[in-house]
This record gives sequence, structure tokens and C-alpha cells, in this order.
Amino acid sequence: MSRSTIIRHPLSRRQVLKGSAALGLGSAAALGMSPAWATPWGRSNVYSKGVEEGPEIALAIRRENLPIDGKTASAFSINGTSPGPLLRLKEGQDAVLRVTNLLDEPTSIHWHGLILPAGMDGVPGVSFAGIEPGETFTYRFPVRQNGTYWYHSHSGMQEQLGHAGPLIIDAAEREPFRYDREHVLLLTDWTFEDPMAVFRNLKTMEGYYNFQERTVADFFADVRQNGLSQTAEMRSMWAKMRMSSRDIADVTGSTYTYLLNGHSPEENWSALFKPGERVRLRVINGSAMSYFDVRIPGLKMTVVAADGQPVQPVPVDEFRIGVAETYDVLVSPEDDQAYTIFAESMDRSGYARATLAPREGMQAEIPERRQIADRGMEAMGAHGMGGMDHGDMEGMDHSNMSDSDMEGMDHSNMSDSDMEGMDHSNMSDSEMEDMDHGSGGMDKENAKTRENGMLVAGEAQPGSQYDQAGIGIDPDERRVLVYRDLKAFTPWPDRREPGRELELHLTGNMERYMWSFDGQKFSEVDGPIHFEKDERLRLILVNDTMMEHPIHLHGMWMELENGQGELIPRKHTLNVKPGERVSALITADAEGSWAFHCHLLYHMDAGMFRVVQVS
Repeated sequence: MSRSTIIRHPLSRRQVLKGSAALGLGSAAALGMSPAWATPWGRSNVYSKGVEEGPEIALAIRRENLPIDGKTASAFSINGTSPGPLLRLKEGQDAVLRVTNLLDEPTSIHWHGLILPAGMDGVPGVSFAGIEPGETFTYRFPVRQNGTYWYHSHSGMQEQLGHAGPLIIDAAEREPFRYDREHVLLLTDWTFEDPMAVFRNLKTMEGYYNFQERTVADFFADVRQNGLSQTAEMRSMWAKMRMSSRDIADVTGSTYTYLLNGHSPEENWSALFKPGERVRLRVINGSAMSYFDVRIPGLKMTVVAADGQPVQPVPVDEFRIGVAETYDVLVSPEDDQAYTIFAESMDRSGYARATLAPREGMQAEIPERRQIADRGMEAMGAHGMGGMDHGDMEGMDHSNMSDSDMEGMDHSNMSDSDMEGMDHSNMSDSEMEDMDHGSGGMDKENAKTRENGMLVAGEAQPGSQYDQAGIGIDPDERRVLVYRDLKAFTPWPDRREPGRELELHLTGNMERYMWSFDGQKFSEVDGPIHFEKDERLRLILVNDTMMEHPIHLHGMWMELENGQGELIPRKHTLNVKPGERVSALITADAEGSWAFHCHLLYHMDAGMFRVVQVS
């Protein structure tokens, strides 16, 4: 890689701090104050332009003590703030971002969701060397899109310690919706523990942070509802898998404080509106490990963009946002009152919140908290194995099961989606042919949706769960966004049918805390995944685990085949639910090496990472 964009700074940290003005740092940033966009009432409307200093933006990264949730924490800061400052770019212009490393370790910035040259993507060891201590690296790339995005470190565990921030790209042309004011809402999860200690704890015991395990009282409640036999059988099955039905999140509110724009729930970050205005909320999940369910009691939200790309409006009461996803919603508060923006963690162990209000100092009631759900009740369903669906067996490692163990399992009532979660790699062709997959699989009935051995572009894959919001969501309680709702405004220009299909399985071992693609950690693979330049292909992701995985492909869009035909939506991150089969179309128009990984930070670090080579 050319080092022409590297500038070395042979200055001490104290000397560089004195020269902060030359780096584009204001006095407030140098003092370690909260970012202006994240302080109450500060720079939060549509006229706020964040950090926009002419043709160049200068950013300095350091480690310093900052206040978080009323305590002093050692965090990674960007221009003196953590999370980092709001950056605004303009579609059609060239971005020039000078990043200076004032740390005593290498760092990086990845511009999440941006389509740019591989050398500017910011993943050390893949397409650039990283930014060494004392160096300045200049990112230069054309801005070819607009919308809501974010940026974060791709070096070690720095993202967990505040090395992230929001990135907004203003449209060059008129957007397909109108609004009077906007607010950026960045969700993060903060731990006062060393992230490497968190990782070691997970390796020691996968349920280390799960303080919501089932109790004796839960057992008797299940007996009353389902009967002793079914309850005992369910408990026995989970025991054999060495898992808990309440393994919803690996890292929970037992160590996490959930932050919104860097503020804890008690600090209650607030955003202003005037009654009758239409307000755009740009919601970014910049957390390391946490999914959130977002709602504003008393206000209907209209989803107008997903992962920065406009979608046809979808009115909802709530939406689940996976790690690294972004959603833009419009709200129109008519009354002179405050509203709570409530982002509840998927495992119900905590929440982030903010207030949308017409005047400073107002607050609204925090909604009643929901109880943690059980994977055994949602994923297993009500059929097979005495009322349990084998869908939850996808989290099992079958490699140590004997033939007699397998023979004792009743597969007669299993659907194809149930079977997809199982590892059949050691089964013979005749054994596979003898299996009756039932009406849920790729049988003759479904084969009519195929051309040349592949699904018709835009059709939903059998085994997908696009009409389901996920565990812990009651669709009868309120209108919740699902992937099936997402419909692009205009078709993607490349309407070619895919020339080939690439299927990857999301695999893991919860007990040993190992995560991988196709059973291989990144350290075990022989080489990259190859895409041919400009080819059209279908990527199929099959989740063989009991956890959700937000899968992110750098450098290219993934067009989610959610059944919307030519109007399937473009996304940079796809949430794949347990046992689910997800498919996306890709135009491999980005030459170079690109990261492809689960965006749960500790899953990525544990091995669920690959490199895609486009050549």
C-alpha cells in the first residue's frame, strides 16, 4: 500500500495538544466536553452541520478520562468527545478527512456503509495498514451516496470504548420526503470493564453476563401452562445443549450502560420540536453487542430510510434495530407535551432513552418494561418433539452425538427451515434423499420459483423469517417493522439475474465461545472468498446458531430478497435470526479486498470474519 497519505508527527502528546488548533480542534473539544450535537439543545436541528470545515475535516484520536454516566471513564475520544463528533458530508463532493493518531497503539476509522475505494475503507490488514501512533492518515474518496451512516474503529476493541460517531451525508438532489427539523440518535453500549476482560469472561462461561436465568418459580409456571411432561422435556433438551433458553444477548445490562448520544437514561438527553413540525430522527445502532427495540409512546413513526437508503414509507409503532443498522423515521408531534424516545435492549436487561419535547427541562413517563422472552417458547414453536420444534436445535454441535442419539430424535414433523439449522455435512446422499422435508422446504412445489436452478431474483428464500420481528416482540401489541415491509423507492439499476449462488453458514459453539463461517474461524481459513469483478451473484446466509447475527459486507450493497420483486431494499448490514435463511443479490463492482463479518464485536473477534476479494 502506498504510504503517501501518511504524515508522521514526532511530537509528544502534550505538544500535539498545544497544536490542537492546527488539527481543527476547538477549545471545547480540547477540554473534553461532550460533542455539541449530543448535548441537550445543542446543534440538534436541521440547520446543524456538525463538523464541516471547508474542503477538509481534521480528526484527532486519543485516550482520556471523560465523564460517562456520572463516573470518570477512560475512553477513546475523537476531537475530545466520546462518542465522536457528528460529521456531515455532501453527496457529489470529495471527502478529505485527516485522522491523527495520538494514542500509544495503532488505530483506524471505517466509514460504515460508504461505497468507496478499498484503500479508504479503513480495515487494518485487509486494504490498508492502519494508523500508527504519531501518524496522520488522510482519507480521500468521492461521496457517491446520501443518508444516515456512522464511523468506528476497526482496530481491536476500540469501538467498545467509545471510538465511534455519526456520519450524515446530505443529498445533492431533493429527497423523497419532507421534514422541518432533524435529530441524530446514536445508540451505544458502554462497560466500565476492560473489553478484553469481557471477552475472557465469555470464553470462560458463555452465560457469564446473563443474570436473568430461569428459576424454580419459572419452572412451576411452565408446568401450569404446558404440563409437567412437556416442561421436563424442554428443560432436558436445553440441558443437553448446555445452553439456556434465555441466552438472548451475550453481554447484558449487568455490565452495560446503554447510552443515547453518549448520555445514560438518568441524564436524559433531550431534543426540541415545535408542535406541528415534522421531525426526522436518524437512528444509528453504534453499539458493540446490543440490539434495541425503539418506540415513542404516543407517537406513530414512519420509516423512510434503512441503512441510509430511502424506502417507501412504513407507519410503525416500534422497530428493532440490529447492531450497525440505521433507520430514519419521521414523527409529527401535534401536542405541547414531552415524549419519551425509548430504546429497550432485546434481552430486556436495560434501556437507553431520550426526551422529545417542545421546551427545555420537560420529561415524559418511561414505559413499563417488558419481561425477557424464552428462546424455547419462540423458536421451538408448538410442534414436534412433544410440542417443541427442532428449530432450536440449530445451536447444537452434533459432532459429538452418537448414532443412537440421532436415531432417538423424531424428525417427522420438522419443516425444512427446522432442518436447515442442522449440520448435515456428514450425511450420505442416500440419507439426504430419504429425508422427508415436508411442504416447508425446497420441494417440487417451491421449485417452480426457480430458473436455471436458482430462485427468481427478488423472491424470498424458503426458510426466511422476513415477516417476523424477532424474539420478545408481540406483533399483536403494536405495529412493528419487519424486513418484509422494506420496499425501495426505485429499482436498483442492475436488473440481471444472478449468475451463481454462494451459500455460507453462520456457525458457533456457545460453550467455548467460538464463532465462524462454515465451521471455520478466520484464523483457520485458507484464503479469501472470491467474487468476479462486475458479476451478479446471490449470497445465501444460513444461521445454524441460537443467536442473532448482524452480517456486514464492506464496499458493496446487499439487496435483500424480501419478496418485493424489483423493489427489494439495499442494505449494508443484514440481521439473520436463529435458524433463518436469508438471501441477497450483490453486484461485485468494487475491486479490491473487503471485510465481511458479524458486527457483534466479540463474535467478530472470536472468528466470524472473512475477506472478500473482488478481482
